[in-house]
Amino acid sequence: MAPIAIDTPNSVQERSSADDVAELKAQLQASRADIVLPPDNTLRRYQKAGIDLSNGYPYFPPKPDFVQDVTKIRTDLREYVDPGTRADKEKKALLGAAKEVRDLGTWIGTEIVGLQLKDLTDQQKDELALLVAERSVVFFRDQDLSPQQQQELGLYLGQGEIERHPQAAQVPGLGGGVSLIWEKGRKDGLLNARSYRVPYGGGQFGWHTDLVHEAYPPGYTHLHQDTVPPVGGDTLWASGYAAYDKLSPTFKKLLDGLNGIYRSAHKYKDQENPEADAKYVTRVHPLIRTHPVTGWKALWINQAMTVGIEGLDKAESDVILNYLYGVYERSTDIQVRWHWTPGTSAIWDNRTTIHTVSYDYDGERHGTRVSSLAEKPFFDAKSRSKAEDLQLERWVNTPDLANRY
Repeated sequence: MAPIAIDTPNSVQERSSADDVAELKAQLQASRADIVLPPDNTLRRYQKAGIDLSNGYPYFPPKPDFVQDVTKIRTDLREYVDPGTRADKEKKALLGAAKEVRDLGTWIGTEIVGLQLKDLTDQQKDELALLVAERSVVFFRDQDLSPQQQQELGLYLGQGEIERHPQAAQVPGLGGGVSLIWEKGRKDGLLNARSYRVPYGGGQFGWHTDLVHEAYPPGYTHLHQDTVPPVGGDTLWASGYAAYDKLSPTFKKLLDGLNGIYRSAHKYKDQENPEADAKYVTRVHPLIRTHPVTGWKALWINQAMTVGIEGLDKAESDVILNYLYGVYERSTDIQVRWHWTPGTSAIWDNRTTIHTVSYDYDGERHGTRVSSLAEKPFFDAKSRSKAEDLQLERWVNTPDLANRY
């Protein structure tokens, strides 16, 4: 007699999950013929979380028309206490509960194995904030995390406030604040004409820091990727602490206390002259930023959205900024490159990093992002750099190398 095929528990579970998703897709498509659906992995996650897609996907909030309206968003005085300031410096509750803690680079990037973000205690969340402040980006694979739980963590890290983007596609039914990283969900066409040939700076979105035009930009940003391509689509981060410490003492003194001019990613009409060309929202912030938890200085610029240095002519500003961009973007020793797998979360410090995606992938890349609002950027003249504070060998009191090129 021929052997009889018997389903294993895993294959039964996978088939059941596939059947559930297929049934859900059929129901949604029957209700709305024009509905746009996220990838299957995302649907499974949403189905488990009770996310209702019957009114369409994604949700787009009302878009402000005028640059004046966007400039006024979230400008009320905000007193923010970073949860990292409450944390045990040794982070025993967080690190002691992990199966493994892996530093991915000397300056930046740590992976924590064996913890679920949804189960963290308040003490562990405080220690996570401290770890992110120190290591700039922390990764967690295999997370069973609903958008609601991601939103709750963001509210905790942001002391009750998360960024609700007026342009970004959102997960419906959550009141805003859980935005999508998904090319199909964009209305602005920013990534639709993606070219493999064109280098960064040639029209694509390269190294950047999120929402620098805001009065109170995000501190901690949490991206959970539920669907990723099998090859490519990595994200890279670079350390603003280390970029600052690569500068000579004299150059540091020149930059300390200067302000940068930062712009939004999108343009808006001018209410006073609606027929004129659209304008970016601009904001002035310190070029060198002091972190409220570590007390360390970080270079806070990015090529996509820093447009000048206050008080300098454009030619002068361009020379300085272009040099700083090169230090930040070309120094591979202060960067980490992360290859995503489905169900992975990355939480990074938006105050001490730049990041970019590697556009070397086909297929869908879908994730949910929550950005926790933080303090107004500030520079403390008494603060020190990371290398100075920790007296890091070969970083302090080290001359430039002769004939290094």
